[in-house]
Amino acid sequence: MVSLIHDQAASLRKQINGNSKIKKAKTIAIISGKGGVGKSNFAVNFSLELLNHKHKVLIIDLDVGMGNIDILLGLQSKKNIIDFLNNQSSIFDMIESGPNGLAYIAGGTSLSSLFSIDQQKMNHFLTEYDKLQEHFDYIIFDMGAGVSEASMFFILASDESILITTSEPTSITDAYAMTKQLISHGNRHPIHVVLNRCESDKQGKQTANHFQNIVLQFLETKVKIMGVLPDDKTVIQAVMHQKPYLLLSKKAPVSVAMSKIVSNYLTNSNEINQLNSSSFVHRLKKFFKVR
Repeated sequence: MVSLIHDQAASLRKQINGNSKIKKAKTIAIISGKGGVGKSNFAVNFSLELLNHKHKVLIIDLDVGMGNIDILLGLQSKKNIIDFLNNQSSIFDMIESGPNGLAYIAGGTSLSSLFSIDQQKMNHFLTEYDKLQEHFDYIIFDMGAGVSEASMFFILASDESILITTSEPTSITDAYAMTKQLISHGNRHPIHVVLNRCESDKQGKQTANHFQNIVLQFLETKVKIMGVLPDDKTVIQAVMHQKPYLLLSKKAPVSVAMSKIVSNYLTNSNEINQLNSSSFVHRLKKFFKVR
């Protein structure tokens, strides 16, 4: 799988040599104000459903110190993004294949080093990442709960953010605090909100709309309500079996809701072909002041 991806990417770069109009993947940061709200589970199943719509997807685990994408996929990764930084190797060598051919790069136990790397390593990361953007339609970042100054740069440089929260008051408060931090740092990209583990669709939508109104009133920003996911025991069963719930049971309420969220997202989303627009790499360079 990895060699195939590398060969395909090399072939693509040859085809576009001399052509400035290069397709760039859409980079999406999956975020949350607190842990335990189902952020990584959402990232995995959201990515798998994008695959079902024939999109090329790569998920990168950037959950500092708590990377668990490979565990949710029922796999044991041989490499992770820290190995890539330390060895100065090709990022394509870090890509592993998950269920249904989902491409992923595992996190590491010392991911904090990703956000405090020297200029040489950052240049290497950006150069290699730029190659990825030519091959995939979507690159999904599973960010850690909360935010540091450096990880904030990765979020702000993304094309979009998807904020995962639940209806619990503490979760809503933390989601509001996260939104406030993004806005105070000059966020200019769309912020989508997903209400997870809702008792009912009605209750979830009411909470989501209330959250949207509060953000608009006090932060003068309109977040987009992406959808509602039910509190479904299938999710716990999926975690226990180390198998994404979309693959465990396509007819489960949570799987049906996820399929609806992705279908609506793709219908309402802007075109992913970003020709010569400011890319993730260009924006991140400005934040880190990389030459």
